[in-house]
Amino acid sequence: MFPDLSTDLTTRLRAAFREAGYDADGVVSALGPQAHAALGRGEPEAARRAARDAGPLGTLIRLFLLGDAESPGDVAAALGDLDVARAVEAGLLTAAGDRLRAGLDVRPHGDDDGSWWVIADLDADQRGGPVPADHVLGVGHASISLARATSRRPVDSLLDLGTGCGVQALHASRHARRITATDVSERALRLAEGTFRLNEVDVELRRGEWFAPLRNRKFDQVVCNPPFVVGPPRVDYVYRDSGLDGDDASALVVRQLPAFLNEGGVGQLLASWLHRKGEDWADRVSSWLPRHVDAWFVQRDVADPALYVGTWLRDAGVDPRSAEGRAKAGAWLDWFAEHDVEGIGFGFVTLRRTDAAHPDVVCEDLRHAYDDPLGPESAAWLDRVRWLREHDDEQLLNTRFTVPDTVVLEEVSTPADEGWEPVVRRLHRTDGPGWQHELDEVAAKLLAGFRGALPLADLVALLAYAHDADADALADAALPVVRELVRHGMVTPA
Repeated sequence: MFPDLSTDLTTRLRAAFREAGYDADGVVSALGPQAHAALGRGEPEAARRAARDAGPLGTLIRLFLLGDAESPGDVAAALGDLDVARAVEAGLLTAAGDRLRAGLDVRPHGDDDGSWWVIADLDADQRGGPVPADHVLGVGHASISLARATSRRPVDSLLDLGTGCGVQALHASRHARRITATDVSERALRLAEGTFRLNEVDVELRRGEWFAPLRNRKFDQVVCNPPFVVGPPRVDYVYRDSGLDGDDASALVVRQLPAFLNEGGVGQLLASWLHRKGEDWADRVSSWLPRHVDAWFVQRDVADPALYVGTWLRDAGVDPRSAEGRAKAGAWLDWFAEHDVEGIGFGFVTLRRTDAAHPDVVCEDLRHAYDDPLGPESAAWLDRVRWLREHDDEQLLNTRFTVPDTVVLEEVSTPADEGWEPVVRRLHRTDGPGWQHELDEVAAKLLAGFRGALPLADLVALLAYAHDADADALADAALPVVRELVRHGMVTPA
């Protein structure tokens, strides 16, 4: 049976939440930073204690965030005009003896501009056991990561492919005029519809597999958090398993997504790919691309097969030590062994439809830690790629460049006969993904002149004169270095 999240019910629920202050800021304020951080780590007791004296807000926190059973009187007071019996009938609440529990996961989720509420199914911890096959996942690390990696420049039309509970569409409402969301799961669409009603966000919903509901449609932007878990071709859980072999789900989206973009449109997705013995992961993912697509593949993590299997078993509430867990793990690990899988890569993909004769395809390993969201950087990366494509070597030589304030030069030196001798010169960008580039002495001196006063050609000529070097040869060596630094935002046109 599907929850009945009608317009009237969500209107009353929204009013109750607002009256109690049940939003992202209100929860943090009620719990305090330490208890809120503990709750995020899966340690609920501090939050439970902090919520004791928080009135109706505390009741909502215990009910929906902690999974506690609450008295009907306290629940009624917290829900205001929403009748408790109706909430139970709708599936929002469920009876637990003479008390009430949450029947759905309803929690605040915010960004810098405000807060929403997201409706999803209870997770394995809240249920006290494995989730069902049609489980609708709530706000998680993957969905938050994709939201942070998505460009937020204004667009007219946006597609959220495989919307689940609707998290990406909520974020899209900040910058997209029209939003379409799809999913293969009827339950997911029902919960997403409730999420959108609760937040008064207008979204067109369509049901179907992959791009099937969208024939002859094109969008300015597509975001997708697909069922990217890799392994045998089966569907244990709709939210994560595609039924396709290996990493074919990610490959399918990368191959087909550009056809649903307007010219210059951008697609952004989470993806996984196999690391197979004797095969470069960059060659593998690049082979998925159709023609006329700029692509930026960012690898954020690589997991070994055993860790990967154990992580996803626990995610669904399956104990790897149980008979079920051992059987699933055995079949999964056998599949990896049969296909020479040494690791599973995970990361972000940014695609842009272009009419350029020679699109840019870059695969980068960014497994180091950085704090800045990737969304603004992905948009800027596409801008820089276009700029580089529009400027040939002669135009580059006639360009004046500067080095942003966020870029520093680090030097590592060793003792020498006449003091310290530099052995490593590393240009480091302190914002964004924190790119680093090692430079030789000549390149470091060249960049020291990037102050927006002289074009690159003049700086090369001066440097060649100072080092008694051939200016043409120095220019040939400098151009690819400068291009790479421009691509990474470490050098910018003045």
